[in-house]
Amino acid sequence: MTRDSTVPGEQSFDLVIIGSGPAGEGAAMKAAKDGASVAVVERSREVGGGCVHWATIPSKALRHSVGQYLELKKSPLFSAVAAQVRPGFPQLLRAAEGVIAKQVAMRRDFYERNHVEVVRGHATFAERSVEIATSTPSIGLEVKTTAGPRRLRGKNVLVAVGSRPYRPTPEQLPGIDFTHRRVLDSDTVLKLDHTPDSITIYGAGVVGCEYASIFRNLGVKVNLVNGRDKLLSFLDDEIIDALAYHLRDQGVVIRHNEEAERVETHDDKVVLHLKSGKKIGSEVLLWAQGRSGNTHDLGLPNIGLAADARGLIAVDGSFRTKVENVFAAGDVIGYPSLASASYDQGRFAAAAAVHGSADWQLQKQVPTGIYTSPEISSVGRTERELTSEGIPYEVGHSLFRSLARAQITGNTVGMLKILFHRETLEILGIHCFGDQAAEIVHIGQAIMSQTGAANTVMYFVNTTFNYPTMAEAYRVAALNGINRLV
Repeated sequence: MTRDSTVPGEQSFDLVIIGSGPAGEGAAMKAAKDGASVAVVERSREVGGGCVHWATIPSKALRHSVGQYLELKKSPLFSAVAAQVRPGFPQLLRAAEGVIAKQVAMRRDFYERNHVEVVRGHATFAERSVEIATSTPSIGLEVKTTAGPRRLRGKNVLVAVGSRPYRPTPEQLPGIDFTHRRVLDSDTVLKLDHTPDSITIYGAGVVGCEYASIFRNLGVKVNLVNGRDKLLSFLDDEIIDALAYHLRDQGVVIRHNEEAERVETHDDKVVLHLKSGKKIGSEVLLWAQGRSGNTHDLGLPNIGLAADARGLIAVDGSFRTKVENVFAAGDVIGYPSLASASYDQGRFAAAAAVHGSADWQLQKQVPTGIYTSPEISSVGRTERELTSEGIPYEVGHSLFRSLARAQITGNTVGMLKILFHRETLEILGIHCFGDQAAEIVHIGQAIMSQTGAANTVMYFVNTTFNYPTMAEAYRVAALNGINRLV
């Protein structure tokens, strides 16, 4: 390993990583354990990236706290207590802060134990870094820190800067003003200092639907405005319908096929004007229209790279950009934009950077986890996709209300759905809606990753599951599906 350089004031590493989110952390751990010298540049005060500080961990901690409150409300033993204790949004945020602190401390220890140097500051690609076609190619980075400018040079560089909420400009959407205290995005909503009486969420993607569940279960009036004709159209239609039904049943007002025309802000409210002529007034507006890669101030043109309109960087199957020794992974490359996938992408990119290639492949079946209330998770193909591809399939269902475990916990809303090939019995998709869906789906994912006879619905038919458990839903759904075959 080498950290020295012949250039005064410059340090050289085998791998320099920009960003300490899941992709950056995964890459750093993999490269360090493989004997490479590694530096991670993080511009925030603490490591962890958006996943820990503004996105995955805070929103899921919020959702869990709301879930605990709802459990008390419906419990015959504790409903009276719940009626006297109504937590507000700021109180829930404080609970999330405790989780964030634990995550940061744990990740800081990872870097220390693996001798990864963490440099705090903002990194940009330096002009000299265009000189990469040399016998020992390396990329230069300028890092602005509180102690002044610093230069790092890496034989390889991984861009793992993550993403931020997409914000339209006032030119794109007249009246939008993210400096106004009532206009929020998924980052600034975490600074909300009170529980609003009403909120309009513009954008019904994963973030929009999750926050719709959180706020509605706190008793807030929620308007969910969707630009499409369905919620989360990448999901199976049956799951989409179930989600829409339960959100409406909870009191969320959903408006499909709408497009914002302008925003009108006041001291006491925000009015969203839609192109259909509708006006929606609420105390707060949460803008949830996707995300943009954090590439605008990286100096990509200095090395001959460019991001697309959403700030995303194109990569090949090894997460290499068109500049040979510059890699990118995580949200900054787009789909699937999941913390779990980002970590694995970072590991894979680090292996390719350090060794020239990786001797394994990432799993193609990446599960989705959507933390609405109830929860959603799926892996594999949907009925819509299988039908369009002309694949003969059958469906097996297990309704949670029929499971002893769900009856015991009181979480009877939901179902598990198995899609499998009618002839080979190969499992083609697993779709789950309800309590612990994001945990339950991994059983199906594990079987789907097998080959041959090991990946068939018969595994669940012939397997004995603990009773009572939610996992038993697989046996029930498999038998249900097998009984449909003719």
